[in-house]
Amino acid sequence: MEYVQERVATLHAFGEGAPDAPTDRAAVVVPMTEREYAGLAAERVLSELEALDPERVIVPLRAPADRVGAFREWLAGFDLPLETLWCDGPRVADLLDDAGLDGERGKGRDVWLALGRALDSEYVVLHDADTKSYSREYVRRLLFPLANGFEFSKGYYARVENEQLYGRLFRLFYTPLVRALRDSAPDSEFLEYMAAFRYALAGEFAATGDVVAAMPVQRTWGLEVGTLAAAYDAVGVDGAAQVDLGSYEHDHRAVSGPTGLSDMSRSVGAALLRAAEEHGVDPDYDALPDAYRSAAASYVDRYAADAAFNGLAYDRGGERDQVRTYAESIAPPGQDTRLPPWESTDLSPADVAAAARADARDAANGEVADE
Repeated sequence: MEYVQERVATLHAFGEGAPDAPTDRAAVVVPMTEREYAGLAAERVLSELEALDPERVIVPLRAPADRVGAFREWLAGFDLPLETLWCDGPRVADLLDDAGLDGERGKGRDVWLALGRALDSEYVVLHDADTKSYSREYVRRLLFPLANGFEFSKGYYARVENEQLYGRLFRLFYTPLVRALRDSAPDSEFLEYMAAFRYALAGEFAATGDVVAAMPVQRTWGLEVGTLAAAYDAVGVDGAAQVDLGSYEHDHRAVSGPTGLSDMSRSVGAALLRAAEEHGVDPDYDALPDAYRSAAASYVDRYAADAAFNGLAYDRGGERDQVRTYAESIAPPGQDTRLPPWESTDLSPADVAAAARADARDAANGEVADE
């Protein structure tokens, strides 16, 4: 068992349980899509939150209109101060359009809508609902740093399941890409910070309401990287911490396909490269793919040794194929479509919530057509 400190404060879980934390002053945001409906993982998450007794739970929901009524009824069956925020209704779309914020829909957009609603709470926690090993202790661990001098905390964990290593996008894309960038900009404090997180693509974080209000948010899969960069701007290196969440199991994605790791790598890469540029790094986009491939090859060799050391299966050829696929996603980040910090927009979270409630009511009554 190790206890090494990183560039950001690292809080280790040396035993079971979790420290005391201000759960009664926290809003817990749990984004869901229609696939979470009545699922075992989501049931576990919500049941554990019942025992935790947070101040409130906000579920930003992305689902067709014909699924909204049943989804709301299922969520209402849990003994929680829970608010469902349907993100796909016409009134919500009109509000965003009127504010000049219409655009691509995705997880980040859903989360952004919910974060605005969560700003009434002192602390905000975000995590997914597809975690098969979920424990209420995750929330306490994420909140503990906020009550002890930090303003942002990020969860980390080992992705070892079914006798093999997962976390492929983080291991094989994010980490070697950050290393390649650092090789060209060794004095960058920002890149040192981004490299310090043990699982930068984890979806679990907590922050004070003030920090959340100051965060621009990626609309899609770059959400986690964008959150880390926004936290750096808001609190700096010394205001951030990462916490050990221990055992963690959730769904895995294929490499190819419209929601696969290949598509995700493009969004993650764009978010990282835009953030690097904004913090004084000037990537050489002609040389960067080769630098990434070289760094990633060394990581493949290291993970092969680590897997063998632990008696795990390891497909070295398959991992190298993924590296080749991910390298194709390295390019200038293109147009910035981030949603603005809530403190910088005139859009009212209360108006969004009212619109979402009205949309959900109409959907449950069959008065909203599916797109």
